[in-house]
Amino acid sequence: MKLLRYGPKGQEKPGILDAQGQIRDLSGKVQDIAGDVLSPAGLDKLRALDIRSLPAVSGSPRIGPCVGRVPNVLCIGLNYSDHAKETGAKIPGQPILFNKHSSAISGPNDDVVIPKDSVKTDWEIELGVCIGTQARHVAEKDALKHVAGYFTANDVSERQFQIEMEGQWTKGKSADTFAPMGPWLVTADEVKDPQNLKLWCKVNGKFMQNGSTKTMIFGVATIVSYLSRFMTLLPGDVIFTGTPPGVGLGMKPSPIFLKPGDVMELGVEGLGEQKQKVVAYPG
Repeated sequence: MKLLRYGPKGQEKPGILDAQGQIRDLSGKVQDIAGDVLSPAGLDKLRALDIRSLPAVSGSPRIGPCVGRVPNVLCIGLNYSDHAKETGAKIPGQPILFNKHSSAISGPNDDVVIPKDSVKTDWEIELGVCIGTQARHVAEKDALKHVAGYFTANDVSERQFQIEMEGQWTKGKSADTFAPMGPWLVTADEVKDPQNLKLWCKVNGKFMQNGSTKTMIFGVATIVSYLSRFMTLLPGDVIFTGTPPGVGLGMKPSPIFLKPGDVMELGVEGLGEQKQKVVAYPG
């Protein structure tokens, strides 16, 4: 299934994509794509529906972030060896964890706002993972059972805030609009192998990133198992799993960063595409 949320910001309704690519309204069946709806039982109830009987959504509504009421946004840094190399970082021996604040979440085609005083805003195409059932001390062999689905994600980053200021990476990752998610959540049963997905990013029509989840240092099962050692993963938690090479920070002979008017286009194989215009901070 391809689950989504549509409508004005803060007023999104749950929806599902039918076989013809038509959005069907789920608001008469579930309150949101969140919480218990993401559990195996919740998803099975949606699978049992006759999608063709659901109301068709007319026009071209705004598509919101594909998961609602997200408890935590967990992120894995430097998870592609060639990306670590381009940034001059050491290849990690364990997953590097940081957080994005949940207020950074935005729709897949919403504008990305360059933060006030930013000079080094960057792009990062990533595979997103959504947890469906609580996970605590989960063995790697069982980890994928706790995944509800996958989505396209853009881990937008302000490199000066992230790297050049003291403290953790979070402040360079959490500005409003810095976590576009979607367009839809593809349930795990429809993703044959999360470690064999192409992912790409274009800026102003030029390919900047063109990679595959095959080259992740730590795969999804490893990440979910590892994180569950240190915290309880909750239904609706999302994980950004790292980016392949081609970010602005790693450009040679000198880095390239986003500016107002730039357009990012991103996609993950089978999970849908995003398109964001970059705009200046207001005022």
